[in-house]
Amino acid sequence: MIRVVLPAHLRALARAGAEVELRIEGEATQRAVLDALEERFPMLRGTIRDHATGRRRAFVRFYACERDLSHDPPDAPLPPPVVSGAEPFLVVGAMAGG
Repeated sequence: MIRVVLPAHLRALARAGAEVELRIEGEATQRAVLDALEERFPMLRGTIRDHATGRRRAFVRFYACERDLSHDPPDAPLPPPVVSGAEPFLVVGAMAGG
């Protein structure tokens, strides 16, 4: 079971709790987690990834095990502690400003 933590605005949109548990069939990758998340919560489609390209939106970041996974390939395996459920996969809305 993969644990996913969503930022407040996406939790509100999905009407989900602070943490969502997802069952992933096959290899656990960013793409697999986001596919499962969007399947369970269709209202999140297009909020984390672009509809047309499937690429991560610019102001969304992914973290796990104290690492920024945002620029990892979407099909790279997630860290073992995330796969085992010991650590969550974090979806974070990036801050911008000046």
